[in-house]
Amino acid sequence: MSITWLYSLGSVGLVSLISIIGLSTLAIKTEKLKKILIYMISFSAGALLGDAFIHLLPEIVEEVGAFTVNISGYILLGIIVPFIIEKFIHWRHCHMPITHEHTHPFAWMNLFGDAIHNLIDGMIIGAAYMISIPVGIATTIAVILHEIPQEIGDFGVLIHGGFSAKKAILLNFLTALTSVIGAIAVLSIGAHVAETSHFLVPFAAGNFIYIAATDLIPELHKETTVKKSAFQLIWFVIGIGIMTLLLGLE
Repeated sequence: MSITWLYSLGSVGLVSLISIIGLSTLAIKTEKLKKILIYMISFSAGALLGDAFIHLLPEIVEEVGAFTVNISGYILLGIIVPFIIEKFIHWRHCHMPITHEHTHPFAWMNLFGDAIHNLIDGMIIGAAYMISIPVGIATTIAVILHEIPQEIGDFGVLIHGGFSAKKAILLNFLTALTSVIGAIAVLSIGAHVAETSHFLVPFAAGNFIYIAATDLIPELHKETTVKKSAFQLIWFVIGIGIMTLLLGLE
């Protein structure tokens, strides 16, 4: 097994384990959890945008030799696909604990959407490692930072949808395992199709831009106090800074 496979499978395995983090929220009061999550969301938004613009796009442009129309098209596709999923499959990221009632059908739909999301995450991580190990590591970190608040939110949706804590964690973990399938699929195809990364890497960048711009940043705008907004900005910049520092691995 090549080093790319080892790193990819290890990374998606780690991402899958993030799904059990929801259990930690049972010991934290809702108000305190909200305060923690809003800064984590700021951090992950910065990290996602940083990975897209500092790692993924520069690497694929360097590999292809120019910023081509095809790259632009793949980025846009990475934005359009999650938009379609949200509209027609009702995939909904949840980064804040849910306090109102949810029905079982919504909870099951959330699981289905989460499985698709994790499948795409696995594909993105696999494609990033096909570019280079450092780019794969940076992308894995960006995904993990995004997954932590998302999985906490998903856990809240399932609990309020009527599931027990044990069943919610189990189902969350099973949907998270689709990331492993995604990574294996991409690595297997990539072994036979040399230009797989030419599509998936800009697609991943578009996906990260979409998540940060339409899912995370709108959550930040709900906070209007100057002090908390300033802290959000600081954590947002730190997220970008971490991605910048990871350039030292390349």
